[in-house]
Amino acid sequence: MATAWNPMEVLRRDIDRAFQNAGFSNGFPFRTAFLPGWAARRYPLINLTQDRDHVYIEALAPGLDPNSIDLSVVRNVLTLSGEKRHHPEDIKLEAFHRHERAAGKFIRTIELPVEVDADQVKAEYKHGILMVTLPIAEATKPKQISVQVG
Repeated sequence: MATAWNPMEVLRRDIDRAFQNAGFSNGFPFRTAFLPGWAARRYPLINLTQDRDHVYIEALAPGLDPNSIDLSVVRNVLTLSGEKRHHPEDIKLEAFHRHERAAGKFIRTIELPVEVDADQVKAEYKHGILMVTLPIAEATKPKQISVQVG
């Protein structure tokens, strides 16, 4: 009977993930970027890739002070937060003719495809791109099992 519910559990997780990706999570709607705002958007935009030993996140985040970036990992969830400055302090707000780039505090929670080793995570910020390398936890890596012929 347990196997009959497995497709339902997968469906429930997919629906939960769809709501989270749309900005709805447990009690905190649109906990993503530049709050307050009616429809805060995902920031920073990311690419998430994986090879045999690592998960890689490449986050497009120009104009950030690298010291303002906070990363945390719990099991298979990475939380990225910080603050993007509104404008350079030497430019007065009334000097702007256009002010189109969003700024403010942001938080982005990213569900990873596997559990990672939080103690070995590395992050580098260069040319407006944050590169995060997350080693896959040994316990979740597939094990090669040899078949013996009798």
